[in-house]
Amino acid sequence: MIVTVTPNPSIDRTVALGTPLVRGAVHRVTSATGEPGGKGVNVARALALAGVDTVAVLPAGEADPMLVALSAAGVAYRTVPSGGAVRTNLTITEADGTTTKLNEPGAPLDASALQALTRTVLEYAETASWIVLSGSLPPGVPDRWYADVVAQLATAPCRVAVDTSERPLDALAAAFGDAAPDVIKPNAEELAGLVGASPAELEVAAAEGDPTPVVAAASQLVERGIRTVLVTLGAAGAVLVDPSGSWWAAPPPISPRSTVGAGDSALAGYLRAAVGGAEPPRRLQMAVAYGSAAAALPGSALPAPSQIDLNAVRVHAITPAPTRP
Repeated sequence: MIVTVTPNPSIDRTVALGTPLVRGAVHRVTSATGEPGGKGVNVARALALAGVDTVAVLPAGEADPMLVALSAAGVAYRTVPSGGAVRTNLTITEADGTTTKLNEPGAPLDASALQALTRTVLEYAETASWIVLSGSLPPGVPDRWYADVVAQLATAPCRVAVDTSERPLDALAAAFGDAAPDVIKPNAEELAGLVGASPAELEVAAAEGDPTPVVAAASQLVERGIRTVLVTLGAAGAVLVDPSGSWWAAPPPISPRSTVGAGDSALAGYLRAAVGGAEPPRRLQMAVAYGSAAAALPGSALPAPSQIDLNAVRVHAITPAPTRP
């Protein structure tokens, strides 16, 4: 079983525009959709579509529309009590795939609810193959909550993946000595922030077909105790680095429609391959296939296995560039 943990879930409402977004103008929406969201929920949705045994853990009230949406999506879930409604996030997509997101902060979690969430995660850790900690943290939750949970999971039999950003990611990185997850999934900007590199240099190099700066940066995190670093690079694909090697995979040509959930889909693809016993290059191939398939779908739709084209993704072994002393 793969257990995803989403401390700050959301209902993701996506509206599509037929014309470019102009600040201050009136726009006509061509379509609108709503899906249960939050990064961990998105991972669970993609895994459930593939028939992988998964449970989404999240804070929500008993009558929250989020739970109706999860049931409709066929996602098993377990909740801890929350005093507020699950937030609604708005995504605006344009015809060329440009995506603008407006995210609410989320309902605060008090100490009691946070303790219940932590206990639930630790309970599942005894039987799960993976615990996936994903997304932002809602008001009231300390920035180092992910780091604290990862440290408590150090002796559990499960493996741990983390996908977060900003201050929670910084707090996790500061605790890598005691709280090093098995997998982290930064994008180029997040990776650069962790190692003191230039985000633009990493992104430009990857876009020009040279992933070695990304590999070198990710290798620094492996040296700090992270077993696997999966770096998503948008249209440039993704890089995977672990102690056994490093690889880069570029996505097939697509017509992008929405980037919502593409990174979450990539992590779901990696996990789907991992629980199937795949070697690292195959895990990367599945991750990129899932991410590109998600970007080709409208709104916050996530890909089903029939929409995944593994053969269109080529994986290349990369020799890492020397890291700076």
